[in-house]
Amino acid sequence: MKSDIEIAQSIELKPITDIVEQVGITFDDIELYGKYKAKLSFDKINAVKDQEPGKLVLVTAINPTPAGEGKSTMSIGLADALNKIGKKTMIALREPSLGPVMGIKGGAAGGGYAQVLPMEDINLHFTGDMHAITTANNALSALIDNHIQQGNELGIDQRRIIWKRVVDLNDRALRQVIIGLGSPVNGIPREDGFDITVASEIMAILCLATDIKDLKERLSNIVVAYRYDRTPVYVRDLEVEGALTLILKDAIKPNLVQTIYGTPALVHGGPFANIAHGCNSVLATSTALRLADYTITEAGFGADLGAEKFLDIKTPNLPKTPDAVVIVATLRALKMHGGVAKTDLSEENVEAVKAGFANLKRHVENVRKFGLPAVVAINEFVADTEAEIATLKELCAEIGVPVELASVWANGADGGVDLAKAVVEAVENGGADYKRLYSDDDSIEEKVSKIVTQIYGGRSVIFGPKAQTQLKQFATFGWDKLPVCMAKTQYSFSDNPALLGAPEEFDITIREFVPKTGAGFIVALTGDVMTMPGLPKKPAALNMDVAEDGTAIGLF
Repeated sequence: MKSDIEIAQSIELKPITDIVEQVGITFDDIELYGKYKAKLSFDKINAVKDQEPGKLVLVTAINPTPAGEGKSTMSIGLADALNKIGKKTMIALREPSLGPVMGIKGGAAGGGYAQVLPMEDINLHFTGDMHAITTANNALSALIDNHIQQGNELGIDQRRIIWKRVVDLNDRALRQVIIGLGSPVNGIPREDGFDITVASEIMAILCLATDIKDLKERLSNIVVAYRYDRTPVYVRDLEVEGALTLILKDAIKPNLVQTIYGTPALVHGGPFANIAHGCNSVLATSTALRLADYTITEAGFGADLGAEKFLDIKTPNLPKTPDAVVIVATLRALKMHGGVAKTDLSEENVEAVKAGFANLKRHVENVRKFGLPAVVAINEFVADTEAEIATLKELCAEIGVPVELASVWANGADGGVDLAKAVVEAVENGGADYKRLYSDDDSIEEKVSKIVTQIYGGRSVIFGPKAQTQLKQFATFGWDKLPVCMAKTQYSFSDNPALLGAPEEFDITIREFVPKTGAGFIVALTGDVMTMPGLPKKPAALNMDVAEDGTAIGLF
């Protein structure tokens, strides 16, 4: 069996100029990054912004397990299959972060015969967006410290600087650092820390901004610190929003690539869904909607994280609401949620499928709470048995949700045709009646409580001492009207990664809130979730190399 990279390298790519012609994009509409990658110009984005948007399908998943689900793979395979059955389709996906690529999770370019290409470029430096975001973030850090060094005209309390530096790698040693040591010429010593780049508010802003003007406005609204009188300090107080926007002037443009089957794909932005809002850029999704009949997009991790944030935070910024939601699962993952150890997943276990179905069922119910039709996509594995498949179909029938098996990893577009037909049926039945889970006028406490009790299935919310103080403080600043972005483990509905399935009667503890006023939401930190991951004992980097001719080796 070929690896993902071997499959990718066996494909003869077409020039990106040929790929994008099918959706009405010409040579003059793009900025080339070699033969097979390009950025879409704002001239083209503006030229189509008044066009009627097509259909929007959101792909999400059950809570992830070490058994794997394959959400990006399914998104790509579904788009290829929709094109195969005659629906003009585009994909809007996130960019991979080098942290997971070099760590353990892997890339975000799909797998098998459902990949976006060139996968080596996409998984590594791509068009430089991640580096631009890292540079803009760290330029702001440098400007803050320089302001303090040069007299601190704004009265910034250096103990209350909340803006961190970032790097696009998993590096636990940088979570807490001391800077400015050595001598007075090296700055004012203070505590600092690093987040991973995809956790930067600038990443979130890039993914929510609608144009350069909006980008600059959002950057100006970032809160970086507090003064000695506890009032917030914004980027606009430092007067550096113009410089930050300049660094990002190319990164904000969506990237165009292709799938193995020649489906045009916009791959742009990459916030994590467990510590940020987990969706690709508004610009990419909105533009794809105006260029294609169907747009397939995905949101990170399980539907309790990525999909909830897509529907409560991103959707209000889109030209239309989703028409259907695809929930990806595997029988292996369901069995793991049903209590089976990873080493035993290849053995038939119908009872574990029944037990693990509780996780999938709750996600289906949650999608319906937003007024949207759901379709279950089962990513096929060779060890799946007829009895397990039959049981799953019976369980799905009991709750009235369509379910289709898909073998897009092994069979590409052909393996997703039945799923594509089911999605088209769900979309064209016109059952979507989208509604947000909460309103802007709800308090932060009410928003968090609705997410915990109605989406997670929890009993209540416990606000820690710091969080309680912040709730009062944020209300005085007017930040309580912003949406809430939960930072929570992806492995469980609860804040305990060990509670698989569909746990009940649990409490969620909010230890701290982080204002992301430029992005336009408040992050609620739960459990021990971290904004800078660490590397595993044997990171994926150990398998990577490069041949003398520059060919990548061991990249999945």
